Amino acid sequence: MCWPLLDSRTQCIAPSIIITYLFLSLFFSSLFLTTSSACFNGNCQVLEACSAATDCGPGLYCGNCPALGRKKPVCTRGQATLPTSIVNGLPFNKYTWIMTHNSFSIVDSPPLPGIQRLTFYNQEDTVTNQLRNGVRGLMLDMYDFEDDIWLCHSFRGQCFNFTAFQPALNTLKEVETFLTENPTEIITIVIEDYVHTPKGLINLFTSAGLVEFWFPVSDMPKNGENWPTITEMIQSNRRLLVFTSDASKEDEEGIAYQWRYMVENESGDPGMKQGSCPQRKESKPLNSRSASLFLQNYFPTYPVEADSCKEHSAPLVDTVNTCFKAAGNMLPNFVAVNFYMRSDGGGVFDVVDKMNGRTLCGCDTITACQVGAPFGSCKNIAVPSKSPGTNTGGSFTGYVQFARSASPDHFPNCLLVLSFYFLLIAVLL
Repeated sequence: MCWPLLDSRTQCIAPSIIITYLFLSLFFSSLFLTTSSACFNGNCQVLEACSAATDCGPGLYCGNCPALGRKKPVCTRGQATLPTSIVNGLPFNKYTWIMTHNSFSIVDSPPLPGIQRLTFYNQEDTVTNQLRNGVRGLMLDMYDFEDDIWLCHSFRGQCFNFTAFQPALNTLKEVETFLTENPTEIITIVIEDYVHTPKGLINLFTSAGLVEFWFPVSDMPKNGENWPTITEMIQSNRRLLVFTSDASKEDEEGIAYQWRYMVENESGDPGMKQGSCPQRKESKPLNSRSASLFLQNYFPTYPVEADSCKEHSAPLVDTVNTCFKAAGNMLPNFVAVNFYMRSDGGGVFDVVDKMNGRTLCGCDTITACQVGAPFGSCKNIAVPSKSPGTNTGGSFTGYVQFARSASPDHFPNCLLVLSFYFLLIAVLL
């Protein structure tokens, strides 16, 4: 085969070379299509390979789980299904929600000026973003500090400048903004309470503009009865539940004492031990029916980002099953975790979907429930679903967002651990 070149010369190539060229082109094109991701531009689903967040569908991000030996990134769930968008109108205590442990202890949160923060971190994105991604429970440690009430991850009931994060008012204003912008959402706050300022907490919530959403302690069921329905709570605008670890605050400030209304398993490593689900010492027995809410703690004593993706896979399922039996066949209303978005694919989002499906409609997952259908009438879908149940209810648009440098894994520095405990010993002495 010959053809003229631009300088009027003629170039010829043997037919066999052309055939070989075409064959190789087709071969390598086929190889490329086979080995490259078949999905891109927001079409990839859970567990499908990805190279960037933009490859993954709504509610997903591109991540990996080296702790399980999975170094190639896949699309991973980062957003919850809102169960009330599928099954609504049931009592509040029938639902299960994701709760973040130490919601304020965020990687990359700036320390006080001129101070090196010396503490552990538990989350990777802002409280606002946690709420946008479907978290509905916040654990906040509150202390008296600098003539104000601060969020601190500290010890011995005292906030130090190296354990301080920010004034609690800042985070509560984030909650107020979210509740205002999303009038069908309900948020629960559990306070580890070290505030001794008289009326300090109730004044704090008043300053944040949250009293208008307050669910009054006088109307909380105290003997294990059902809570009001989701619909009733929304219609009355009683969409903020606040609990404190200080029993005196119930009479003095109208803030519910946590263990009068909920049972709770032990936190830290004891709460993650396989085959065991001990109750917290302040709590009633897990199988008590005099409290209608159940908070399940599931986070290690020392948080490690890299390990959380492994923790939020099979071990979480096993622990939920163990605690279900320990609680007299009662599923938790809140599952409190560190680094809630980290998993091997579905993580805590899938686990909560399954719990809500079982309780609310008798299906294997909430995404199999059918609006208005009888209990046990389920859609025929794969479990776990390849397509995550994204936020379809409410008026907000959720998205996945890590802090500036949160995507890489942060391992606790041995020097940090040792320094923390040396300081603790120094303070105690």
